[in-house]
Amino acid sequence: MRLSVLSLSLLSSCAFVVADITVAYQAQATMVASGSHNSTKLAPPALPNPMPNLAPFLQTNAAPPGGASIQLPSSFLGFSIEMSVANQVLGHNSSLIQVPFLNLAHNIVQRCGALKIRVGGNTQDYATVDVKGEKEDLKNKILWKDYANRKSQNPTETPPVYLSLDFFKLLSSISSFTNVHWYLGIPFNDTNWRLDIVTQGQAILGDHLLGFQTANEPDFFLAHGHRTEPYGPEQWMAELRLLATALEDPKYGNAKSQFIVPSIANSNGWTIQGLFDMGLVDQFNDNIKFLAAERYPTDNCGAIWGGDVRNPQEQFPKYLSHKDYVQDLVAQYTPNTAYAIAHNKPFLMFETNTASCGGFAGISDSFGGALWALDYGLQMAYGNFSGAMFHVGGQTTYYNPFTAPPTNETVFHQWTIGSTYYAVLIMAEILGTTNTSQVLDLNANEGAAQTPAYMIYENGKASKLALFNYMDKSLGTADVTFTFAVGGNGVNEANGTPSSVKVKYLASNSVSDKGNFTWAGQTMGVAYGSDGRLKGTEDVQTVNCNADNTCAIKVPAPGFALVFLNGDPNPTAAYPAATFSTTAYTQTRNTAVVPSDVLATSNGHMDVSEKKYSTSYGSGNANGASSLGQRVATWLAVGLSLGVGMAVAIGRRP
Repeated sequence: MRLSVLSLSLLSSCAFVVADITVAYQAQATMVASGSHNSTKLAPPALPNPMPNLAPFLQTNAAPPGGASIQLPSSFLGFSIEMSVANQVLGHNSSLIQVPFLNLAHNIVQRCGALKIRVGGNTQDYATVDVKGEKEDLKNKILWKDYANRKSQNPTETPPVYLSLDFFKLLSSISSFTNVHWYLGIPFNDTNWRLDIVTQGQAILGDHLLGFQTANEPDFFLAHGHRTEPYGPEQWMAELRLLATALEDPKYGNAKSQFIVPSIANSNGWTIQGLFDMGLVDQFNDNIKFLAAERYPTDNCGAIWGGDVRNPQEQFPKYLSHKDYVQDLVAQYTPNTAYAIAHNKPFLMFETNTASCGGFAGISDSFGGALWALDYGLQMAYGNFSGAMFHVGGQTTYYNPFTAPPTNETVFHQWTIGSTYYAVLIMAEILGTTNTSQVLDLNANEGAAQTPAYMIYENGKASKLALFNYMDKSLGTADVTFTFAVGGNGVNEANGTPSSVKVKYLASNSVSDKGNFTWAGQTMGVAYGSDGRLKGTEDVQTVNCNADNTCAIKVPAPGFALVFLNGDPNPTAAYPAATFSTTAYTQTRNTAVVPSDVLATSNGHMDVSEKKYSTSYGSGNANGASSLGQRVATWLAVGLSLGVGMAVAIGRRP
């Protein structure tokens, strides 16, 4: 049976049932954890001395005051996926989509209406599209990495990547299930332009294609051996002119007006402001759709490539502060965002995360890392960015928002959800679905670094409060009770504090904890433990406010509280709730098969551990198991919980 993802139609009160559904055998395995599965746990940093006020007062306005941000896109935080790992994260091909990823994406779409993802990175500049399907290595795949021709002079050691047309079809298939929009990049390793990524991206993705990055971190081209002397901003801008001229051909559609530039890290003598001063925007105004930066607060490159090695334990306090890697970092870009606003261009943080070269074990994957990422996201919003994307790397990366298990472990392991995913999920809920939210840093508690707070305005009215506590209770009393007032005598406004509010908490026992954090009582689980869906019962707390126009909200140490001033923590989203479930086998052993009579009475998520179906190779059909013999099959069963019973099978079977 062959069913195309693109041809599926969702019909109410219907069910497509496959005769046999395979369920991964839950075996046990021993492995050495690395990257996002690393068990390194740091000690919580000492409490500040002197301690901040543990009972601060927040006077806020009922309407956005001067200093509040611009109106922000609801889909503000997204993901940047390294092109070379797209097959691990998104899917093997357009018929075999990673269903945990669909769940993770739709969690966000449900809260804010859309998700924006960039697929690119270092790999994109050496990418080639195999339009004619001539490469045997690309058969039934979306990409192939040519390790034999890896660019040894590139410190990131990223191999050239070949893309099949199915790469674009996979992205389109994902967008057909949930509202994901994509940024792509034009290969820029030289000026012999390979523009098939433009034509195929436009033809297949259509309106779900947002724009094209034109060079990934050109400020590193010379240092990484991608160019020879002399090469600097002038030479790059000359190349940009060559590209704009090439894209004048009508066959490239509107790509000439879809540039994302300059995408630099302000390194090696290049600065964004310097490029602005050189006339980048003035000269390419008609070509530029987005202005962008790429920036990590620091790096862990010394641990990989040699040189200065940064001690994660010494770095940890900087991630538990509203100052160093939040306010001070974003402040460097406020002149750039002001310039962008003046020229009517959105400004993006196109790639970021805790630290370049994979992040830090014990920081990037900690609860403290989740608090930092959320604070950093809100600060970028306050600083008039129009979006930011947390990077997703390979298996050895500590900072991944989500990581699929290694291919040879998919039988017994599920996905690992990282700290930054929680930040993206919560940020979607903070900004909602209206595209009118404005963010204001309240400089709370006399600017104390451990207790930042933000007010979020929506449709011109106070909507939510975001309250942080970076301190750790294991070191002493550190819970903070924020008392706030909306309007009132303090700002010469009518009283605006509601009689009660709803509160959701991001919680864990320590800033050093790894995994199993809870958002309003629900969790993505521990390492290797997630199918992309929140587990547990949602816990939304009600707090009654005071008669004097004040309200007190306790934020445990450590923790984050989102206070809903309108009393509705779950406004109707642009997209309904949905969950995607899969049963797939990609090998010929250790795969149990559930007969259709059992499937017909289940909801697709039944625990079959007590059933006596054989998982032994060649055991035949006597006990209900199907002998796989020499056949190799791949199934993707996707079920949408939309108030109707449905199971849809997608795949190939001989």
